[in-house]
Amino acid sequence: MQQSTTHTRTLTSGIDQAAMLTQVQAWSAINTGTANLAGLDLQASALADAFAELPGEVTLHEGAPVTAIGADGEEFARQHGKHLLLQVRPDASRRLLLTGHMDTVFPEDHPFQHQHWIDDQTLGGPGLADMKGGISVMLHALLALEKGEGGDRIGYDVLINSDEETGSLSSAPLIEKLAQGKYAALTYEPSALPDGTLAHARGGTGNYSLIVKGRSAHAGRNPQDGRNALVAAAALAVGLKAIETPDCPVNPAKIEGGAANNVVPDNAVLRFNIRPKEPSAGERFEQALQALMGEVRQTHEVFVHLHGGVTRPPKPVDRQAQKLFDLVRTCGAELGQDIGWQATGGVCDGNNIAACGVPVVDTMGVRGGAIHSSDEFLIVPSLWERAALSALVLHRLASGECL
Repeated sequence: MQQSTTHTRTLTSGIDQAAMLTQVQAWSAINTGTANLAGLDLQASALADAFAELPGEVTLHEGAPVTAIGADGEEFARQHGKHLLLQVRPDASRRLLLTGHMDTVFPEDHPFQHQHWIDDQTLGGPGLADMKGGISVMLHALLALEKGEGGDRIGYDVLINSDEETGSLSSAPLIEKLAQGKYAALTYEPSALPDGTLAHARGGTGNYSLIVKGRSAHAGRNPQDGRNALVAAAALAVGLKAIETPDCPVNPAKIEGGAANNVVPDNAVLRFNIRPKEPSAGERFEQALQALMGEVRQTHEVFVHLHGGVTRPPKPVDRQAQKLFDLVRTCGAELGQDIGWQATGGVCDGNNIAACGVPVVDTMGVRGGAIHSSDEFLIVPSLWERAALSALVLHRLASGECL
């Protein structure tokens, strides 16, 4: 036990929290809303410089093509930033995948752009917790691993994508490719709770648009000749709630379209989200959705087209994944950290990784809270805590820890 404690101290002694904080504050000062391509380019360059301290080659990758539906019901190409990839010891027999994201939910014109101290251990600011703090935790854990004894027995890929906050649609193929053959994965989302609790099993998510095309007509002279797309979209929204089930909640979120008051509207777009709790729930919903679309087409005499689908499958925790959680808890105990977990309805790239059959713990990032709001905060001492935790987990996996 004494030897283990001594080794743990040696492994983690070089982690410099002050340097991490300086780094995270600089990254937070760069606006990286998912649509801010210039800001994402700037962030990617800063990350490339930082991760160049590790062995291996840093490369930037264009994402896969992604389309979206405009308010007019027309499909258009949506642009995304580049994704950063670092590959270290690709020929190692045991390889890991570590993932993070550089984008935030705060666009260039959002009022939340600056940092402020809440107290002497808590810093508020955009992206500090979700997840620029987590990227720093990942980096400094890997630096500790590389400087320690035995770290070179394991290989790893690091992916930091630029579109996680909008579903990782352009990076999903790259995530899937990198997950192949990996022994385990760690993702650096912030902890599920400010006390460091990890997210355990997760539900899934799907985002959809229903495009309704009717026929315009004068609302006074010949309304009978029109086919009201807005009314049909409303019928679809009500119908979605009717086919909702406990294992697949549905949220009709927005109807766009319409025309002048004296015109029967010929265009509408209904946007909605589903949260399947297990894979078959999403499949059953899709079948019910097709039936609903057919009913509305017939009743309202409109054209209905579907865009979108399940973007992140549900993430159950199987036996192998649970062993990875147990390893994180054991390492936490050695560092004096009490690590627990709970299921959550939120989603992240951990869902995509788990769908590839790779055990993953996806909340290895900092402790903080109020993410996706102007109250987002980082608990500063967690920079060192979580970097030390990751460094120890990585070292145990490099040392042959079996899952």
